Amino acid sequence: MRNLFYIVLASFPFLASPSLGQSWEVYDFGGSLQTRAGYKEINLLGESVITGKNAEGLYLLSPDLRPVVDLLGQEVFQYLKPWILVKGPKGIGAFHEYGQPALPLEYDEITTFTNRLLARKGTDYWIYEKSTGKTKWLGAAEEAKLTRNGQVILKNQGSYYLPLSSNPEKPFELLIENQGNFLLAKEATGFGLINQFGEYVLDPVLDQLEPTQGDNYFGFDENQYLLIRGFEASAQVRYNSYHKITKEGDLLLEFIHGKLRRVLQEEGILLDAVGMEAVKLVGPNAINIRFRENKLGLHGKQGWLVAPNSDAEWIGDGKEGLFPALKNGKYGYVNKEGKWVIPPTFLEVGAFSEKVSSYRNAANWGTINSEGKILSEAKWEKITDFSAGLAIANSAGKDYLIYPSGELAYPEGLDKILRLNEGFYLVENNSKTGLLNSLGKPILPIAFDQIQVENKDFFIVVKDGLSGVMRANGDVFLPLNYSQVAIDWNEQKVFVKGQEQAIEKTEVSPTSTTQGKRKKGV
Repeated sequence: MRNLFYIVLASFPFLASPSLGQSWEVYDFGGSLQTRAGYKEINLLGESVITGKNAEGLYLLSPDLRPVVDLLGQEVFQYLKPWILVKGPKGIGAFHEYGQPALPLEYDEITTFTNRLLARKGTDYWIYEKSTGKTKWLGAAEEAKLTRNGQVILKNQGSYYLPLSSNPEKPFELLIENQGNFLLAKEATGFGLINQFGEYVLDPVLDQLEPTQGDNYFGFDENQYLLIRGFEASAQVRYNSYHKITKEGDLLLEFIHGKLRRVLQEEGILLDAVGMEAVKLVGPNAINIRFRENKLGLHGKQGWLVAPNSDAEWIGDGKEGLFPALKNGKYGYVNKEGKWVIPPTFLEVGAFSEKVSSYRNAANWGTINSEGKILSEAKWEKITDFSAGLAIANSAGKDYLIYPSGELAYPEGLDKILRLNEGFYLVENNSKTGLLNSLGKPILPIAFDQIQVENKDFFIVVKDGLSGVMRANGDVFLPLNYSQVAIDWNEQKVFVKGQEQAIEKTEVSPTSTTQGKRKKGV
């Protein structure tokens, strides 16, 4: 299927010079023309970061499209805030988004951090520091990496090095980046943690060490287990125990005299209870805990979601106070007290949204309410959560908008229906795209090649290779006369690229009848 969107902040490779009618125009949000500029390409990279290319070269532009910095290259290779990577005949270079040159256009590869750049040419590596404006050669290496905490790891002949630390020649057996802000280091003496300055915040003395979540780590030293939190000055042991602690996936479990006693979280005890027999993670923040006498509960980060009173075999994370649960091969719902609210009579169930959920007893799905009453027959292959009273259901390769009763909110099935964050539905049928409001009513007809929802009132539309801008009430803000449209929200301006020749287009009438300042139809 075609992609329903196109990227505004991408490169705009277009035709020749403004002498052929190929200039850009800039409008304010009131629809007034502000300026014209002759560029072959314009890139809107970020807030007030604009580049343009013409016959003379590639430039960083001011908000009114005047060239202010010559970028010395042929194209913008990548924009990784705050760095603009530029490609030229000899390689890649870098500029800061404010216009300061950083690295010449001669490298094979550049990776970025907020205040530094790592560049490679062949097997040689360089580091650029924004604070000093200087570039330093790091030497040749088999491999080099700029980490998430800003350190550089070099690998040579099986050893690892930190060339930006106070001891750049010191070898390590391992240097491992993780999701936290510290590097996990291993030396002959053991494991430790290193901060963004290349200094140990936890000396390499532990027998074992591995990351859990964020800046938290699970370790073992001689005969005790440790939960450790990294800080810039010094790591802290937040919990330690001489009893056995196991890490089973994302779960940390402590056993006392061979019996499960505690469920741990990153920095300490999540649950301390006698009689636990089994623990199973069923969601990112939900755990099934089974006690003696076969009682099951659902525990979250803040406590019990479902009290451990249920005779269910499994309880899932739920919504609106109802939790899907399994017993004897059938699903129903329990409440926070662990009592069955909807008996386990279904082959499978979904999660509640707006007091409606989905169920199936065979291959297809229907809907039920929070009392277990069947609202619609099971005839759909899939049903999404309800939002503003509607869900997307699928049958025989077509998408439908349905009410909880199963009745259609839009009169026909479509090839694709996608719910957007703005509350709209982007729809596609027979390779054409349209837009529905949150109630399933048409805003833009299914007649466009592409629609991009910029916000709740600005839509970039494309038809037969030409672009324009429409409003939520159906008004035409800019007609389908342009080869490209891009919006600068920071400066509240709309950039459009003109065509070489005027091309007569067939009008497409929007469905809305609201009158506005601009003419209806595109």
